[in-house]
Amino acid sequence: MGKTEDNKKKKYESLLNTALELFTAKGINNTSISDIVDHAGVAKGTFYLYFKDKYDIRSKLIMHRSSRLFIDAHKALSQTDITDFSEKLIFIVDHILDELNENRGLLTLLYKDLSWAVLKKNMTIRHFDDDVNFYEDVYQKMILDSGIEFKDPEIMMAMIFELVGSSGYSSIIYGEPVPLEALKPHLADAIRAIIKLHLPA
Repeated sequence: MGKTEDNKKKKYESLLNTALELFTAKGINNTSISDIVDHAGVAKGTFYLYFKDKYDIRSKLIMHRSSRLFIDAHKALSQTDITDFSEKLIFIVDHILDELNENRGLLTLLYKDLSWAVLKKNMTIRHFDDDVNFYEDVYQKMILDSGIEFKDPEIMMAMIFELVGSSGYSSIIYGEPVPLEALKPHLADAIRAIIKLHLPA
């Protein structure tokens, strides 16, 4: 990456990070574009090079940060010696839930968009050259590497995702039905059961 591209990436990241900080602290309705550029230390014209308005930056922020959650979880997985498909998926789920538990503001921002349809689309968008298409480059490769011909692997992932998204949110934000650490073993069992249902006959 050249110096110009690197500077563009830094400015883009700075605007996204600042918007995240302000949206989670003040809410999108109480955050102006002037707030974002002032805190990011860039000119307002720079904002409009990348975004149409604050709703556009919110949309791109959700795409970028949700993608990074999955990519970071996969990077952490690659440093383990886990080989079983079910356990790989459980590791990724645990990693993402831990990240969201540490950053509840991000979870609150993402929650309305935590559906398989939205996230699948977001995970296929490359924001920078070093980004990874999680759905194609990671999830489908995990399936291929498993050597298992799953029945309806996308439905399998959608079911797991919706389960984890809704129960994880309630556990992290409200501590219901149980706190996150107590929920994890139940989620792991449910994930294994869903995967088992999609194994070939």
